[in-house]
Amino acid sequence: MNKMLLVLSMTIVFLTFQHQSNAAEATTKPLYNVTVVQTPAQAINYRNLKGSVKIDFKGTVLLPSAKGEAKVWNKRGETNIKAWFENLTPPHQFGTEYLTYVLWAISPDGRATNLGELIIDDGESSLRAKSSLQTLSLLVTAEPYFAVSQPSDVVVLENAIKPDEDEKISLTEAKYELLPRGQYTKNNSATDRPPQRMDKETPFYVYQARNAVQIAKASGAEKYEADGFKNAERLLTLSETKDGGRKHRIKTARQAVQSAEDSRSLSLKRQSAEGLATERTQSAQEIMSANTQAAKATESQALAEKALAKAEQAIGKSDTERAAAMALATSATASSTKAQAEAVSARAAAEEAKGQAVDANNRAERAEGDQAVLRAQLLEQLNSVLQTRDSVRGLIVNMSDALFETGSSTLGQAVREKLAKVAGIVSSHSGLKLNVEGHTDSVGSQAYNQQLSEKRAESARAYLVKQGVASNSIKSQGFGESNPIESNKTTEGRQKNRRVEIVVSGEAIGILAQAR
Repeated sequence: MNKMLLVLSMTIVFLTFQHQSNAAEATTKPLYNVTVVQTPAQAINYRNLKGSVKIDFKGTVLLPSAKGEAKVWNKRGETNIKAWFENLTPPHQFGTEYLTYVLWAISPDGRATNLGELIIDDGESSLRAKSSLQTLSLLVTAEPYFAVSQPSDVVVLENAIKPDEDEKISLTEAKYELLPRGQYTKNNSATDRPPQRMDKETPFYVYQARNAVQIAKASGAEKYEADGFKNAERLLTLSETKDGGRKHRIKTARQAVQSAEDSRSLSLKRQSAEGLATERTQSAQEIMSANTQAAKATESQALAEKALAKAEQAIGKSDTERAAAMALATSATASSTKAQAEAVSARAAAEEAKGQAVDANNRAERAEGDQAVLRAQLLEQLNSVLQTRDSVRGLIVNMSDALFETGSSTLGQAVREKLAKVAGIVSSHSGLKLNVEGHTDSVGSQAYNQQLSEKRAESARAYLVKQGVASNSIKSQGFGESNPIESNKTTEGRQKNRRVEIVVSGEAIGILAQAR
């Protein structure tokens, strides 16, 4: 069976054990220094899989004793994964910022999807996940919190084909990027950040929330995404109190983590956009300056040629007139030579500026391309759950009236299952905004229809939040009978008008949220 070697930017890590002079020093420094180099690894094509297949997880040199196994199968166009892991030691051994492990799916074009957090119990963990990808690489990384949107370079486990299962699946080629370790500790080094001392009274997710808020702040979220960052701080403060009990603290801490990650991600995107805009402005100014200097050089050259012509015309005239003409010609020629030299230099600077402008535009186009890829991916994922269409306002997920009890805002069992899937999809991507909008037909009074539309929209919103969507990223509105999409004169038209729509937008997919 022919197999193509997958070239992934995987991680081999050289470990340098740091001898600690005393116990106090050991508590403030990470146990290992991590230096990353690249090596090939495997991604697996499950597209033609019939039935199920088992694959292995093998530990990297970071955690060679770790191992695992997964059962993989296709169902309704989704890749289903049921995985088990063992011999997982605490992640903080790789640095004080690492608190948990995350399972990732990597697509052939390098997109990383967070499949979920590994909850460790005595070194063991299990996880069930789904992915819309048919060809993917699975790996496990150490992370500072569960809601990260790109894998770190601390890869501890990677997938491998079992010898007796290689006839069912095949390898393919892909590349992806790991988030450099320094991104977590930038402006916030491990030596400046003593490890968190854990106790039984504080829920584990509170520690993750502290990490997430601290990392978001170091990434500039306080300046570039102030509202989201303030909300993350507010949620963290709530999770630190004992009001509401342990379950409430865990829920609030998880919301703080997600809010902090969203603000961090948006902050970095805005900083990148700001940098690109600055580069473009500087390039345009340099090009304008070069053109101005070139124009001056041309003008100086014309003056020099005119002065020389006058000097030639002065032949036969008095010595005084000839001397004056020659002096003027000499001065004009010198000015022209200097101007031409400045013009050459300016043109060189302009060419360099043009190159920088091209680079900036290419980076902007790549960023827009990433947004388009994610937008298409989300459209496909959401459409597999509920009817979804693309629009200038965003991706619009349509929940029909049939999914509610008649004349009620109570969610039926079928729609609860679908909304849980929608929540899982949108929660795995940072920076998304949701607006839940309720609509009715024209039967009944306007006041009744308005109230029903508001209740249905809020009911759907509340359930999505319950399923893990960050509360600060989702709003609800009711429009009553004011926005029909079909005529209310027919039964079919009225049925289509009775609906709840979830509008998904955000910078992550290149659509800014629009109020209605």
